[in-house]
Amino acid sequence: MNYRALGKTGIQVSEVGYGAWAIGGAMWGGKRDDDARESLERAHQRGVRLVDTALVYGDGHSERLVGAFAKRHPDVAVATKVPPKAMQWPARPGAKLEEFFPAAWIRECCERSLRNLGAERIDLLQLHVWADAWTDRDEWYGELVKLREAGKIRAIGISINSHDAKSALRVVAAGRVDALQVFFNVFDQSPEDELFPACQKHGVGVLARVPFDESSLTGKLRADTKFPPGDFRSEYFAGALLKQTVEKVEAMRPILEDAAGSMARGALRFCLSHPAVSAVIPGMRTAQQVDENCAASDDGPLPPEVLAKLRPFRWVRSPY
Repeated sequence: MNYRALGKTGIQVSEVGYGAWAIGGAMWGGKRDDDARESLERAHQRGVRLVDTALVYGDGHSERLVGAFAKRHPDVAVATKVPPKAMQWPARPGAKLEEFFPAAWIRECCERSLRNLGAERIDLLQLHVWADAWTDRDEWYGELVKLREAGKIRAIGISINSHDAKSALRVVAAGRVDALQVFFNVFDQSPEDELFPACQKHGVGVLARVPFDESSLTGKLRADTKFPPGDFRSEYFAGALLKQTVEKVEAMRPILEDAAGSMARGALRFCLSHPAVSAVIPGMRTAQQVDENCAASDDGPLPPEVLAKLRPFRWVRSPY
């Protein structure tokens, strides 16, 4: 495992972090706590030193699993997120800050996350959705600064709406975030256009989320795949999108498998090939998935000629 700086926070993170949405159980076909604990332990053995969770993942269940793990391994950095009070994802155009992140709500959620984690401090606290119009508002930023000054959080972050990298350009330039999460994978390469250069210029850390395009880039989906009841991917790949996605994945399969040995490792190495990326945070529900994903850091960035072959697969779909 290799390690990178999370911007200017002073936090060193493993290139491959542990995305803990799925272990919360909700929206991913139910809880599998034994698998979650085993995969977390295996991740630590493989050098993973970053776990990204959220208060809303399983209504705190993911945080509780992560908190128990972090108590056993205090060398792990924990990132979590404040859900929007309106409980709407993404933040639609015109979304009012007062309905999404009033100051009292940010503090309340931080305290709930601290209790779930069994921790005195959160390494990175992020707002779980974002709107550019909130950049200059002092309510959200002032409250997060107070939490940082009180020692309850170490760094301030945001999680950008899917496929909306430009929405974070102003907040990065304003110096109001230490790190951000952004949708970045072989299909959605848009953060490379303006956002990543801005993050490099201003020393803002980057967590690349959804590196597998909600599992399609692992190469395991088929045009007739049926998702378990309650699995959000049945909506994400609704209508003709599943068939279209699988066709594109199969077209790039020879490129990634030839360069990386597997689709999953190739997809992660694509993300890690950009120097602005501090870490990539795939979901990992089994020890086998941990081993596969961590190998991407061991193998290093993809060669320039492979990256060139992947550029034509850029395909930005509508926000969800």
